[in-house]
Amino acid sequence: MGGLIQQSSLTEERDSNWRPLMIAVALVVVVIGLLLFLSRGGPKSTNTPHPYSANLKLSDLKMSAAENFVGATVTYIDGTVTNAGDKTVIHAMVSVTFKDDMAQVAQQENVPLHVLQTGGPYPDAVDLSTSPLPPGQSKSFRLTFESISAQWNHAYPELNVTDVTVK
Repeated sequence: MGGLIQQSSLTEERDSNWRPLMIAVALVVVVIGLLLFLSRGGPKSTNTPHPYSANLKLSDLKMSAAENFVGATVTYIDGTVTNAGDKTVIHAMVSVTFKDDMAQVAQQENVPLHVLQTGGPYPDAVDLSTSPLPPGQSKSFRLTFESISAQWNHAYPELNVTDVTVK
C-alpha cells in the first residue's frame, strides 16, 4: 500500500509543477496580445499639413541622379521654395510620393526641406534652421533620396509641404 500512496503523491507533484508553468505561459500570451492590440491603435491619420504650409510654394523642379562613392544611385529633386507668408520659416518637411505605372503609390517618404547654400565651389544642402527663409523671399532647395522603389515610373513625384516651423 505504501507504493500506491507514494505514486499518487508523485502524480500530484507533477501536476502541481505544470500548473504554475501553464499559468505563466497564459499570462505572457495575454500580455503580448494586449500590447499588440494597444500598439495597433486606430487607423493611421493622414498627414494633415501645417496651416502655414500653404504659404510655401515649390517651383522650378528638376530631377537628377548621381552615383555615390559606394556605387549606389542617389536621386535629387532641386527647385525653388518661396515663402509667400509673413513669418520666417526655420524648418519644413516635404511628403514625396513616387507613383508606379498604374498611378499607384510605389514609395512615399517624408524628408526635410534643405536649402542650397553657396560657400565654396559647390552648393551645400543645409537645413532651414541654419539658413532660415524670410517672408517674401525664395531660395533654391534640394531633396535627396538614397534609394527609390524599382516600381517607380520615373515621372516627377508629388510634393506636399506637410510640417512647418516658423518664428
